[in-house]
Amino acid sequence: MFYLKASALTLASAIVFATVMTVHSQQSIGDKPAKNGGRTRSAVRAMNGMVATSQPLASAAGLRILQQGGNAVDAAVAAAAVLCVVEPMMVSPGGDLFALVWDTKKKELKALNASGRSPKAASIDELKKRGFTKTPPDGIHSVTVPGAVDGWAKLLERYGTMKLSQVLQPAIDYAERGFPVTDVIAADWDNALQHKANADFAATFLPNGKPLEPGEIFINKNLANTLKLVAAKGSRVFYTGEIAQKILKFAQAQGGLHTAADFAAHTSNWLDPISTTYRGHTVYELPPNNQGLAVLEMLNILEGYDVKSLGHNSAEYLHLLVEAKKLAYADRAWHIADPAFYKAPLDKLLSKEYAAELRKKIDAGKAGSDTPPSSRGGEDTVYLTVVDKDHNSVSFIQSIFSAFGSGLVAGDTGVILHNRGAGFSFDPNNPNKLEGGKRPFHTLIPGMVFHDGKPWLTFGVMGGDMQAQGHAQVLMNLIDFGMDVQQAGEQARFRHFESGLALESAIGADVRKLLEAKGHKLTIAPGMFGGYQAIMIDPKTGALFGGSDPRKDGCAIGW
Repeated sequence: MFYLKASALTLASAIVFATVMTVHSQQSIGDKPAKNGGRTRSAVRAMNGMVATSQPLASAAGLRILQQGGNAVDAAVAAAAVLCVVEPMMVSPGGDLFALVWDTKKKELKALNASGRSPKAASIDELKKRGFTKTPPDGIHSVTVPGAVDGWAKLLERYGTMKLSQVLQPAIDYAERGFPVTDVIAADWDNALQHKANADFAATFLPNGKPLEPGEIFINKNLANTLKLVAAKGSRVFYTGEIAQKILKFAQAQGGLHTAADFAAHTSNWLDPISTTYRGHTVYELPPNNQGLAVLEMLNILEGYDVKSLGHNSAEYLHLLVEAKKLAYADRAWHIADPAFYKAPLDKLLSKEYAAELRKKIDAGKAGSDTPPSSRGGEDTVYLTVVDKDHNSVSFIQSIFSAFGSGLVAGDTGVILHNRGAGFSFDPNNPNKLEGGKRPFHTLIPGMVFHDGKPWLTFGVMGGDMQAQGHAQVLMNLIDFGMDVQQAGEQARFRHFESGLALESAIGADVRKLLEAKGHKLTIAPGMFGGYQAIMIDPKTGALFGGSDPRKDGCAIGW
């Protein structure tokens, strides 16, 4: 692994500029045009296809695939693979993914669960013998079998038109030749320092012992070689071939419980999504072990209020959303687990009758009790979405959970292993308790919305526990307040934690005081309000409108 230094002058200029922007942000940013409705930029509009991701190079890679004749699935896998290279603290072939796919010709909407399972030998008792009192947040015992590579293959096998080798080529090129690190990603790169004790990790992601800076060129030739093997031999090389052997050798040297049988047994699963209706729209999410249930419960509760009349981001409005979140997340804490081990009562939890019961627990003037403790949630995720000229649509999310996952790079593979095992519970009474061959609770939720029986919106809000509350907020911006797809993602958001309520700075002091008067404990959560991407299909013209969160480095791009 190596990198190339940008010029000292360029870096010095960047530092000066960043300092000026920090100190004089209000004065340095020009006035927004009156006609743009307060957005940082207009929604992207196109007819022939669109890609929205958290990194411009990934968006461009997906667009190239569309222009070469590929469909939405081909482009989504290409973009996801590029993100594994350019946003390594968030995503890797050593992670998991979930996707919603709409096939226009088949008129079929399916969900893919490409999350991995724990080693068969894993158990609470086994980890207690090794000195753990809770699921470890990182290290080898936080690693479940990575599902992403199999997920890429399953997507292409069912819906793609291109070969895996074709769609992986842009990622291979960036890994082999390098790319300039962008600003938000560089800031996240600082998290690498906590894992510097792992030699393979440090050699890959801490060149000269320090994180990458904006503008520095990063090359990961080991990852390029791994992706070349997958391109040449197919996804099973990751689970039964040379790559699997390297990962297993590394894992076992670390004291891991993983076996060749654990990797060979891995497969992704096609599922039917779960859904509810909200003001004439049908909202689709994935079933457990995915937290999509929490979004749908929140919407069911909030549908019973005239939220528009309260005013956007007013104290009264935010209070209702936070209280609905608390109730939905209480169910999340006890009903989201691997369905092979626990069957959640989804019919009841998703019913309008149940939502009406929950609604009675909300006091409009007083904050209720906080959400009970839930499974540990990582923050580091990438979401992307693609719609092609035929309106085939993909809502796609992939992650290694925490920043740089487990903090382990498996030998010379260049692959960061995720720490999804941290999502298991050590409570023997919790359905999400650690057991062998089990999928953990997952925060990853891609969303899709239909209107009049047709796809209308494909979207996501990355960011661990923020995701479900983020989904609800942007959907209400769109549906209740009539915002466009860019504006809906730019609006100030809240994030409720077990420790309190965090608000972005655009939510003013008067609102904060009123929320405190209702009993909400305000807290600080800088930079932890999620990252949004979305594409909307205009039902009248068929035009595509793309939105991309300014909280990230990414963009929507179409043609």
